Amino acid sequence: MAGRIPPEFIDQLLARTDIVELIGSRLQLRKAGKEYQARCPFHDEKTPSFTVSPEKQFYHCFGCGAHGTAIGFLMEYNRLSFVEAIEELATRAGLELPSDGETTPALPDVNPLLHLLERANDAYRQQLRQHPEAHHAVSYLKQRGLTGEIAARYQLGFAPPATDFILTHLGSTAVERDRLRICGLIAERDGQRYDRFRNRIVFPIRNRRGRVIGFGGRALGDAKPKYLNSPETPVFHKGRELYGLFEAQQANRHLNALLIVEGYLDVIALAQFGITNAVATLGTATTSEQLQLLLRTAPELIFCFDGDRAGRAAAWKALETALPLLTGQQSLQFLFLPEGDDPDTLIRREGADGLTARLAQALPLSTFLLTQLQTQVREIASAEGRARLATLAQPLIEKVPIGVYRNLLAQELADIVKLPQLAPPPRPQQRRQSMPQPGRLTLIARTIGLLLANPELAAVAKPLATDWQRSSTRGVDILKQLLNTLIAHPELTTAMLLERWREHPHFGYLQWLSVHPFCAIWWRRMLQRSFEMG
Repeated sequence: MAGRIPPEFIDQLLARTDIVELIGSRLQLRKAGKEYQARCPFHDEKTPSFTVSPEKQFYHCFGCGAHGTAIGFLMEYNRLSFVEAIEELATRAGLELPSDGETTPALPDVNPLLHLLERANDAYRQQLRQHPEAHHAVSYLKQRGLTGEIAARYQLGFAPPATDFILTHLGSTAVERDRLRICGLIAERDGQRYDRFRNRIVFPIRNRRGRVIGFGGRALGDAKPKYLNSPETPVFHKGRELYGLFEAQQANRHLNALLIVEGYLDVIALAQFGITNAVATLGTATTSEQLQLLLRTAPELIFCFDGDRAGRAAAWKALETALPLLTGQQSLQFLFLPEGDDPDTLIRREGADGLTARLAQALPLSTFLLTQLQTQVREIASAEGRARLATLAQPLIEKVPIGVYRNLLAQELADIVKLPQLAPPPRPQQRRQSMPQPGRLTLIARTIGLLLANPELAAVAKPLATDWQRSSTRGVDILKQLLNTLIAHPELTTAMLLERWREHPHFGYLQWLSVHPFCAIWWRRMLQRSFEMG
C-alpha cells in the first residue's frame, strides 16, 4: 500500500509537518538543547528518554528503542495504518491525496461528509438538552443509571420525532441534501426524503481519530428495529469499526486489555463504574477486520457474552474468526454472564469489583475451544468419542498459524484424547534477522547508518572512487541506491529518506542504523575510507 502513494508526495507531506508540533500535541515535550524530551509513550519510565529531533524530524527512545518519523509515530501512538497516517497528516497540512494514474485512483475528499456528521452530532446533543420531547430520552437514561457526566463524555444526543429535523436543519441546499443522503442521515422512499433517525437516543460512533463517522439510535417507543445504525457510507464501514474504542484510548494511555461487549449502553455503563476499556461491535458478528484492529490495540482481549445459546454461538463465531490471527503473543478469553444478564445489569447489581472478579474467571480460548467441542461428543471416555473429538478439533487447530501456540493447542488435544502428539507440519525455514551488536557492524552498515542520519554527507561522497560499487559485499546494493537517491535529491531529510524505504524488507534495521549513536567526526573519516578502500 505504501508504494501506491508517490514518494514525492510523502516528501512534501513530511516537509510540511513539524514532528515537534505533532508529538507535542499528544505528549508534554520540554526543550533539551537542540532537541525535545518527554516520557516515552510506548513504555513505562520515570526519567524521560524519549527524544524528538526537529532537525532530523525523527523521534527516538533510548529506553525501549522506539523510533521513526511523523508517519511512524501516528502508526504506533494512534494505532493507524500507513494510509490512515498519511491521510491524517495530509488533512493537517491541507494537502489532497494524489492520484497515481490508473493504478491509484484519487481518494475522494470525505472532509465535507465528516464536517456534516459533526454538525449533526452537535444538533442531536443540543436537542437532548432543549427539545420538549427529550424528557423521555433523559428519563430512560436516568432509569439505566447514567449520569449527565457520562452522557456528555460519550456525546449522547436525541433525534426528535419529526421526519425532517436534520433535513431542515442541515439541508438548506441541494448539495447539502445530497451529502446528508450519502452519509446516511436521511433516506428516500417514493421520491420523499426523510430523517433516518427519529424519536431515538443517538449514540455518535467515532473513529480512532475522534471524528464522528456514523450514528446508532435506540428507539424510545415501539418502533422497529429497537437499535438502528447508520448504513454503509464512504466514511462508515461497520465491519471495520468498534464503538467506544476512541473513548477507551483517551481514558487509557496504555491499554493492556480490551473488553468486547455487544451494546452501546454496556460500554457506557461500564465506563461509569470505572471500567473504561470496553468496546462494542456494531450489530454484527465480530469480523476479521475488527479483530485485527483489537489485536493491534491491546495484547489481551476478553469477549463478554450472554450465557444463553445465542451468546455462545456468537462467542464461537468470534473464536473461529480469531484462529487464523493467533500467534501466541496475544491472549483471547471468553466470559459468559448468567442468563438474562448483560454487562449493564450485572455491573449495576454487583459493582465493578463483582465484574472484575468474574473477568478473572474468563475462559482462555484454548479451554473454550476444547470444552465446547466436547459437548458435541456423546461419550468422551470411549475410543470412538475421543476419535470424534480429534476429528472436530483438528481442522480448527490447523487454522492457527504454524508455531509454538499451534503446537501447544495440538498437545492439549492429544492429552485429552490420550494420544501422543502428532508431528506438526514442517515449519518453513525462515531466516531471522537479528540486530548486530554495535561493535560488530560492518563498514557498509556503518556507512549506511551515517548517511541515513546525516544525508548532507552524500555531497562528500559524490566525488569519491566508484570501484566499491562493483563489490559483492552484503549491503552494497542498499548503500549504492541510498547514495544515488541522496545525490539526486539532496534536499531529503532523514525522515523523508526512511519513508522511501518503508516497504524494504530490512526497513526496521535501517531505522535502527539511523539512530545508532555514531561519533560524527570519526564516522566522517570512516565514510571517506569506505569509498577509498573499494
